[in-house]
Amino acid sequence: MACQSKALTLLLSILVVSFCKPSNGAGIAIYWGQDGGEGSLADTCNTGNFQFVNVAFLSTFGNGQTPVLNLAGHCDPGSGTCTVFSDQIKSCQSQDIKVLLSIGGAGGSYSLSSADDAGQVASYIWNNFLGGQSSSRPLGDAILDGVDFDIEAGSGQFWDDLARALKGFNQQLHLAAAPQCPFPDAHLDTAIKTGLFDYVWVQFYNNPQCQYSGDAVNLLNAWSQWITVASNQIFLGLPAAPEAAPSGGFIPANDLITKVLPSIKSSTKYGGVMLWSKRFDNGYSDAIKGSV
Repeated sequence: MACQSKALTLLLSILVVSFCKPSNGAGIAIYWGQDGGEGSLADTCNTGNFQFVNVAFLSTFGNGQTPVLNLAGHCDPGSGTCTVFSDQIKSCQSQDIKVLLSIGGAGGSYSLSSADDAGQVASYIWNNFLGGQSSSRPLGDAILDGVDFDIEAGSGQFWDDLARALKGFNQQLHLAAAPQCPFPDAHLDTAIKTGLFDYVWVQFYNNPQCQYSGDAVNLLNAWSQWITVASNQIFLGLPAAPEAAPSGGFIPANDLITKVLPSIKSSTKYGGVMLWSKRFDNGYSDAIKGSV
């Protein structure tokens, strides 16, 4: 009887651990790079809160333009001071954090004029930030894990070609997309339909028709559309504070945990939460990480 009791206790212990440990591997992605006062990349990773960090932004590229990395007050790529983050990127990666280069942004100067142009941009990104080689790598010799498409301007043309070209260099490259929550996205729909994007973190903010506004009806309706796209992991993109999204969409941590996450976590495609941005994350990721 004692042996049976011990066996039962062991079985219950295993079950408790299984139920308490998140089985979906969900995590938090965050944008870093657009405010010199937000702390270093190493500081961001050392919080232990994030599984993905998007280094933002490669804000100028395509259509014959010389590509420009804009990390706001953190460093000046033109004078080579951004290479200081090379070791920090490697440190983040040693903690099993994926570090992606985010291209585009709300205020960038970027466009693709043709499939050939997309191929040239892909070559630049591969050689300067990923597994290729260049004498002028803005972030030094660190090899980033992939590329995040935060395309908020111009047409929806040729982003699919860029995704194919990047994956052509390395099939294991991580690709992410950050569409707006109105479905389908005006800029990234064709690209997402390629099925090449590992992660789609949808911006459920600055879009009143599909963001949280005291209740989650519009957000959940949009979520049900987004989980139909050709990607295995869909993330709920949110502002980390009210001031991070002037047109709304902030969800107080308790509301997120009680009114939103229980509904969306039932989806097999649920990947976690994306936050804009480290600059505004003053305790929000701490408050939600145990529930994501």
